[in-house]
Amino acid sequence: MGKIAVIDYGMGNLRSVWQALEHVAEGREVVVTADPAVVAAAERVVFPGQGAMPDCMAELDARGLRPAVLQAAKDKPFLGICIGLQMLFEHSEEGGVPGLGVFAGQVRRFPADKMVTADGSRLKVPHMGWNQVRHTRPHALWEGIEDGARFYFVHSYYVTPEDPAVVAGTADYGIPFTCAVARDNIFAIQSHPEKSARDGLALLRNFIRWQP
Repeated sequence: MGKIAVIDYGMGNLRSVWQALEHVAEGREVVVTADPAVVAAAERVVFPGQGAMPDCMAELDARGLRPAVLQAAKDKPFLGICIGLQMLFEHSEEGGVPGLGVFAGQVRRFPADKMVTADGSRLKVPHMGWNQVRHTRPHALWEGIEDGARFYFVHSYYVTPEDPAVVAGTADYGIPFTCAVARDNIFAIQSHPEKSARDGLALLRNFIRWQP
């Protein structure tokens, strides 16, 4: 069984991601790495992160990890988490920076004028806390996870894919937004499965077992 590489480009504490994956790894070795060669040799790759998109893209390039990430997204099971989802898209309103362009579409900030509940109460940005995730289509990573299960979110921006076929999950926060995308060997989710209790661990376990 090959290694699971968690990509470390210096943005965010990855210990919780590593611990959650270790919990469900079923004998596989989980390594946190900034070494492109280790990423290239891994059986499957996890691309997490937190922070501002311009900083994340700059740090990814400073460590020479862009080619390794792009190659992994082409040819092995690949899981993006939080800003690891946003970075897969073409462009972000956060700093006006280009992303990796794996998916066509944009990353947009929650619109201030739409951030209200049905009763008119204001919603704060960032979107922080537990929210329901709706499955828009079946996927191996949803196995054993009920439609509408609650996952933990922390973000101010959300993705808007050009191709609706890649959308795998949605949530609502003032507006409905895409919170998970999937295509071929890639699954990426805006929430933090490593902080989402049983259902988050189920998603990570499904990723470990996934054979796209």
